[in-house]
Amino acid sequence: MRYLYCVLVFCLLQLVVIGQPRPTIDFNEGWKFYLGDDSLARDAEYDDSKWRKLSLPHDWSIESDFKKEFPATNQGGALPGGVGWYRKQFILPATAKDKTVRIHFGGVYQNSEVWINDHYLGKRPNGYISFSYDLTPYLIPSGNKNIIAVKVDNSQQPNSRWYTGSGIYRKVSLIVENKIAFDRQGTFIKSFVYSSKGGSPVSFDKTSPGPSYGLVNIEVHLRSKIPRPGKITLAHRIYDAGGKKVASSSSPHRFELDTMYGTTVRMDGGFTIKNPVLWSIKNPYLYKVVSSVLQDNILMDEVVTNIGIRSCSFDSEKGFFLNDESLKIQGVCLHHDFGALGSAFNIAAAKRQLRILKEMGCNAIRFSHNPPAEEMLDLCDQMGFLVVDESFDMWQKRKNKFDYHLEFKEWHKRDLEDMVRRDRNHPSIFMWSIGNEIREQFDSTGINLTRELADIVRNLDNTRPVTSALTEMDTTKNFIWLSNALDIPGWNYRHQIYADYRKNYPGKKFIALETASAFQTRGAYSRYSDSIFIMPEKGKIASDYPDNDYTTSAYDNTYAYWGSTHEAPWKLVKANPHLSGLFVWSGFDYLGEPTPYNFPARSSYFGIVDLAGFPKDIYYMYQSEWTSKPVLHIFPAWNAEVFGKGVQRGDSVDVWAYFNNADEVELFLNSKSVGVRRKGIDDVHIMWRLPFQPGTLKAVSRKSGKIVLTKELKTAGKPFRLELIADRKMLKTGGRDLSFITARVLDRNGIPVPFANNLLKFTISGEGIIAGTDNGFQADLVSLKSKERKAWKGLALAIVQATGKKGNITLRADSAGLLPAILTLTTSD
Repeated sequence: MRYLYCVLVFCLLQLVVIGQPRPTIDFNEGWKFYLGDDSLARDAEYDDSKWRKLSLPHDWSIESDFKKEFPATNQGGALPGGVGWYRKQFILPATAKDKTVRIHFGGVYQNSEVWINDHYLGKRPNGYISFSYDLTPYLIPSGNKNIIAVKVDNSQQPNSRWYTGSGIYRKVSLIVENKIAFDRQGTFIKSFVYSSKGGSPVSFDKTSPGPSYGLVNIEVHLRSKIPRPGKITLAHRIYDAGGKKVASSSSPHRFELDTMYGTTVRMDGGFTIKNPVLWSIKNPYLYKVVSSVLQDNILMDEVVTNIGIRSCSFDSEKGFFLNDESLKIQGVCLHHDFGALGSAFNIAAAKRQLRILKEMGCNAIRFSHNPPAEEMLDLCDQMGFLVVDESFDMWQKRKNKFDYHLEFKEWHKRDLEDMVRRDRNHPSIFMWSIGNEIREQFDSTGINLTRELADIVRNLDNTRPVTSALTEMDTTKNFIWLSNALDIPGWNYRHQIYADYRKNYPGKKFIALETASAFQTRGAYSRYSDSIFIMPEKGKIASDYPDNDYTTSAYDNTYAYWGSTHEAPWKLVKANPHLSGLFVWSGFDYLGEPTPYNFPARSSYFGIVDLAGFPKDIYYMYQSEWTSKPVLHIFPAWNAEVFGKGVQRGDSVDVWAYFNNADEVELFLNSKSVGVRRKGIDDVHIMWRLPFQPGTLKAVSRKSGKIVLTKELKTAGKPFRLELIADRKMLKTGGRDLSFITARVLDRNGIPVPFANNLLKFTISGEGIIAGTDNGFQADLVSLKSKERKAWKGLALAIVQATGKKGNITLRADSAGLLPAILTLTTSD
């Protein structure tokens, strides 16, 4: 059986390699995995016949139950680390003879070590950095098996302030190259836009009556493994989104290559594109650059790079500009896990996450606090998000006993260089961040370290500003500030200083890299919304709160002691032109850091969207402020049970509404008006306090007397049946595509039951598997890989993954005493 598998891999590799100067082979299938440590597993002849077979990307931590005893603690998601081994055997195709073969890892968490055919290739401690190894000297010729072994050591815990996952959690590729080739990340493309005045270039002005021009400068680094000189030709072609060639090398650059160590070629002057279509958040237009290198007129290598032509600038008085248009940065911070999928990267999950944020009006993402997967940046390029690409959460001073501070001295230069080289061609990236809340702010060593890191970035890319997320706003005490090495300081919290920023920091540009840290549990409410709760109170933990149920109110009235409500910083940013924008902590709930609670809480309360991908009420505040589409959202759900204990008929409760594109909202309870509300100058929500009565709550928004939107909430009866709703019903084969399916508990009249907590059992047949389940509750201790899940506030999620075959998938949800629900999906190539 093993021989047949190797033959199959061999045939597939042959098909990929033939006729391509630089084939990139998907190397994610056919791996074997063992959870545990066996030093002999590095040996090529090791017997791995009993190991588990799987495909990458893979996160072994998410497969566990949640436990208090795990050393990562609930700050790390209450899930295990440990040591794991991966092995794969493959046969090199005959077409790879005399070529260079490299293996590329998108990310391995963490402390990875790699062997090929008993030869040690190296170690990479940082779990978020992409890296490659040259396999060529150690490969066995075509027709014989090669064995690659990877050890992953995430056993020293805690090493993070959030959930990291464990394993080869991003893609792996095999790259076959000729002896003359572009170096890894060896193409750097700078693009600019400018206007023309009297035939001379001037700064881009979108109101200029003359044409605009896109200038594309290309710098490449070639790698040579030939011991003899050769006549080399380097050429570039640029195509628009429709495939039309818009620029090319008029006389391809020629040079003599007589070194075995490569050479750098700078294309002075570059290429000019008249009236280019500019990349923007509303129209993320991408050009394609095809770079070719030929030896004696024979194509040796070719790489394709997507680029966007755009201009970004900050102004200390007027804020941020994209393509000479004022733009408020409406951003969120994101960690890298996908809830029930753990940290294993998946394109469908990433697209869903970004789509939910885009519909909210989000236009920028700060990936916190590490570089994201390469594919995530591709999606941001394609979907129109500005990105802050961040390198480190700590430098030499630790935040956890076993975190990156142990590796910083030896590895920070290489890790930061690799991040910038990998990511610098992405038009979505508009800022580099060299750190988050670094403790060297309070130590004079921060001066030289900040200068060193900023110089590393600028030596590789001087087209984007360098920032770092700061918490100390007394600049006489902040040594990162005192380094004078940051182009723009990034501020975390302390929104009270925003309005007076120009007075306190004259001439300094502004960006808020982290705001809010407000808590919500979806569907849970305090009775009165005008009481503010700051948690945890000094000296308290979760068990100190009476009747604690590990929830926080979904009204915007609870936040961490260092933070604020969602409304407070946004009001200031909205009202002051000099404030370029903000990044909310956080876009989605994430595993780990379940402040303000201890175990059994195991995931965060900070998200605008919960861990299952269900929006909380605050989502609609941002949507009403950040988009122009009509919004009317009223809450809470109209059942007494959503308030917890003690609410009876006639007791006063609060009703909120978020709305836009209207002058007023009138609220009706059982067809009787309970009042019209208008926003004050500074308001972003309106409120009614009224006695609870079962029935129908109806809101009507009006502009100039005309109805804009109407929304109703009805009191639900007892749970009666289930409903399944898929975000996508057509899936691609291949074993990686996903459908996210919402399970709702409905009453006899089809009204969602907002207090339902019925146990749901999911079963599947056909060409799919259940990849995970969730409900968004931060203290649910059932494994996220379980096929059974209690509904939380009437909702649960099942994630269906397509297999490699075409056909149908049938998902069924059952619950005792309720009518079941059945949903059919289809898979195709």
